[in-house]
Amino acid sequence: MTASIAILIAVSLIAKFLLKLPTLSTVAMIVASIIGAIPVALHAISALQNKVISIELLVTIAVVGAFIIGEYEESAVVTFLFLFGNFLEQKTLEKTRSSVKSLTKMAPTTAELVNEDGTTEEVDVDDLDEGDHVVVKPGGQIPVDGKIIDGTGYMNEASITGESTPVEKSIGDNVFAGSITDNGTITIETTSVGEDTTFGKIIELVEEAQDSQSPAARFIDKFATYYTPAVLIIGILVWAITQNFPLAITVLVLGCPGALVIGAPVSNVAGIGNGAKNGILMKGGNAVNTFSHVDTLVLDKTGTLTTGKMSVTDVTNFGKNKNEMMALLSAVENTSDHPLGQAIVKYTHDLGVTDDVKLPELDTVKGQGLVGQSDEFKILVGNERLMKANNVQITKEQRKAINARMNDGDSVVLMALDQELRLVVGVNDQLRPDAREGLQALKDAGLKRIVMLTGDNKVAAQRVAERLPIDEVHAELLPEDKVEFVKKFKEQGSTVAFVGDGINDSPSLATANIGIGMGTGTDVAIETSDIILVKSSFDALAHAYKLSKKTVANTKENIIIAVGTVALLLLGLIVGVIHMGSGMFVHELSILVVIFNAMRLIQNKSSKLDSNQVLKTAN
Repeated sequence: MTASIAILIAVSLIAKFLLKLPTLSTVAMIVASIIGAIPVALHAISALQNKVISIELLVTIAVVGAFIIGEYEESAVVTFLFLFGNFLEQKTLEKTRSSVKSLTKMAPTTAELVNEDGTTEEVDVDDLDEGDHVVVKPGGQIPVDGKIIDGTGYMNEASITGESTPVEKSIGDNVFAGSITDNGTITIETTSVGEDTTFGKIIELVEEAQDSQSPAARFIDKFATYYTPAVLIIGILVWAITQNFPLAITVLVLGCPGALVIGAPVSNVAGIGNGAKNGILMKGGNAVNTFSHVDTLVLDKTGTLTTGKMSVTDVTNFGKNKNEMMALLSAVENTSDHPLGQAIVKYTHDLGVTDDVKLPELDTVKGQGLVGQSDEFKILVGNERLMKANNVQITKEQRKAINARMNDGDSVVLMALDQELRLVVGVNDQLRPDAREGLQALKDAGLKRIVMLTGDNKVAAQRVAERLPIDEVHAELLPEDKVEFVKKFKEQGSTVAFVGDGINDSPSLATANIGIGMGTGTDVAIETSDIILVKSSFDALAHAYKLSKKTVANTKENIIIAVGTVALLLLGLIVGVIHMGSGMFVHELSILVVIFNAMRLIQNKSSKLDSNQVLKTAN
C-alpha cells in the first residue's frame, strides 16, 4: 500500500511538472490521499472504540482537514510519510528480533532414538521422554538436553552460549539441544526435551524480554495518552483564535509524537536482541534499566570467579620415582568419585602415566581418606589427620611443602607408603582465565565496588582476591550470611548486582537489585536471575553491563531527538519557515533518525579477550 501511494505521488508530480496535466496530477493526489487515509482512519476508529486517543486520530483529522481545504498534495504526502514511517518501524523491530527468529529456526525437530535392541529410528523430538537414548553423528544437531553416555567429540554451542569455538565433550558431560557436533559420534541420555530444554527456555525468555517495557517506554506510553488530546485541544484553540484552518491542521500534523512513541521500544528490543546474540539473556526493560545503574557487584567464588572444576596445581615427590608414585596414587583415587581424587586421576592420565596398579583392599576413613593394607605394603591417601592417626612422621621439608600448598589456598592430598610420606599434592579450583580482565573492564565502565562472598576459608578466599580487582572479601559464609550482606549494601544506598551459579546462591540472586546467573541456563538460574550469562564468562558480564548502559543512553537520546524535533517544528511554524509538507517531512525524518540510532545497538559487539590478555590473566 505504501508503495502504491508513492507511485501515485510520483505520477502526480510527473503529470504536473513534465506533462503539464494538472487534472491528472490532482486526481492522482486525491486517490493517493484516500488510499492512505483509509487504514489510518480505521486504526484511529478502532482505538477510539477502546477509549484511546491515538496518533492515528491526529493524522486522520489532519488529512481530512487538508483534503477539505483542497491541499491534496499535503494530504497525500502526510499519509505516505506516516505509513512509510510505520513500515520502517515494523522492519526495524523485525530486524532486532532476528536473534529469536534464527534461534527458532535452529530448533531441532527430529532425533535418532536408540531402541532396546540397539537399533535406531528417526522420531519426532516431541515423542522423546526423559531417560531415552539418542545418537548424534558428526555434523548432526543435538535434539535434547542430556548427558553423554558414550563417545566423545567437539560441540559447537554457539546457539546456546554465543561462543563459536567448539567445546570438547566426553562421557559424563552435559550437552544442550541446538548444539552441533563438529566431529565424533555420541550417545546421549535425555534429561529434557522441547520447551523444557535450555534452548527452548532461551527462546521463550528472549521473546518475553523483548515484549516487555522499560520504565522509559512505560512513561512515554502514559505521556502519549495525555499528549495526543493536548495537541487536539491546542489545534482547536489555534483555529478558534486565528480562524486559520490550515494553520490549525498543520499544528495537528506537526504535533504527532511518532518518534517519541517508537524511540524507547526500538532501543529496548535492539539492546535485548544484541544481548541474546552474545549469549546474554536480559529479562526485559526493567532488568536493562536497573543493571545500568548498578554500582556494587557482589560475586560468589566457586563456580563464578573460578571454573568449578578441580585441578592439580603442584606435586612434590619424596623418595621414589615420581611417575610410579603418581600411578599408585591415581589407582587409589580412581576407586573414588571425590572431586579431588578425580582431578588427580585426570592429571596423571594427562601425563601419560598408566594407573594399572594392583592395590590392596581399601577402607574409607570418614573425613580423612583411604587406607589399604597388604602383605607387600601399607598405603595411606588422604589429609594430614589421616597421617597423624597412623603415626606417619612429617619432616621439616615435607612440612614446608604442605604449608606452601595451604598458603596458596590449595586442598592438600597426601600419600604415604609404609609409614613414610611420599607425595604432597595441591588441588584447587582454578580461576576463570578472563576473570581479572573482565572485572577490570566492569570498573572501567563505571562500577564502583566489587565484593566477593564465599563459603570457603579465609586463606583460599584471600588468595583468589589478591589476583583480582576486588575491593572487599568476606569468607566462611553460609547462604543466609550472603543474603544479609546483600541487604546491608542495599540499605547503604547501593544498587547491587549479585553474580552466582543460580543454584546455591538463589536467595542472594533474588534479594539483589539485579540477580545474574553465570551458568548454562539451569532452571533455578532462569527462574531467579534477572540476567543470565549462558556463556559463563566475564567478558560476557562486562558486555552486558556496557550494553545496558548504552541501551538506556540510546533511549534517552531518542527521547531528546523526538521532543526536540516537535519543539523545533512548532517554533518553525510560529516564525513561518515550516509548513505542513516540509514539517511532515522533517517529522518522519526524525523517526528515521531514531530508528537508525537504535539500530546501532544491534551492531554493538562484545569485547573478547585476546590470547595475550588470557595469558596475562592466567599468570
